[in-house]
Amino acid sequence: MSDQVSDPDSQPEEPSGRSVLVTGGNRGIGRAIAEAFLAQGDRVAVTSRSGGGPDGALDLTCDITDAAAIEAAFTEIESAHGPVEVLVANAGITADTLLVRMSDDEWSSVIDTNLTGSFRLAKRAVSKMMRLRRGRIIFISSVVGLLGSGGQVNYAASKAGLVGMARSIAREYGSRGITANVVAPGFVETDMTETLSDDLKATYKAQVPLGRYGSTDEIASAVTWLASDGAAYITGAVIPVDGGLGMGH
Repeated sequence: MSDQVSDPDSQPEEPSGRSVLVTGGNRGIGRAIAEAFLAQGDRVAVTSRSGGGPDGALDLTCDITDAAAIEAAFTEIESAHGPVEVLVANAGITADTLLVRMSDDEWSSVIDTNLTGSFRLAKRAVSKMMRLRRGRIIFISSVVGLLGSGGQVNYAASKAGLVGMARSIAREYGSRGITANVVAPGFVETDMTETLSDDLKATYKAQVPLGRYGSTDEIASAVTWLASDGAAYITGAVIPVDGGLGMGH
């Protein structure tokens, strides 16, 4: 058996998979999305305020309302995985109350996290995607942003704003091979919905034509498809994953 001789002129192998960033990737929908990309062999980074991302991901603590924290996170991701090729802006918060009771802080905190935070992330990601001449940006909105919801004026406004943002980015950067799309989940089985009373769960399910909640895996499937080669000609789209609740609004 002969010894193998290494070729001194050979180049190191390129890392497999794409560089993917999922914000809010430590739990719920974000975690399922991160795990789906990991299962495909992608190099995945997740950010959250508290940490605790899935095994195999680059787990970063980052507050997306802090521009300096976003810059630090991207710098670390680029060092470990290369420029972000797929951005999934999923991180979001709620502060629900009726309009007449909503404080300026309850309004601004939700807008700053859900909408302005997504703007900051997209702006930073696009700066490197332009050089690559490719990229996928996927915003996680909500059926609430399309239909409205009592007690969620701030949340609905923030999620509706993502649609206009995605479509503007799609027009600005389509010529650079960058797509921007929106996934709008409906009622999904998460830790948050588990705390609802049985009566309230039944009320929500009765509004859904398919008669059930969605799963986080079903949301993740839509996201990974939008990031796939098969969706290369889709940009500026809103994909509802809501069991028919919004009927395409």
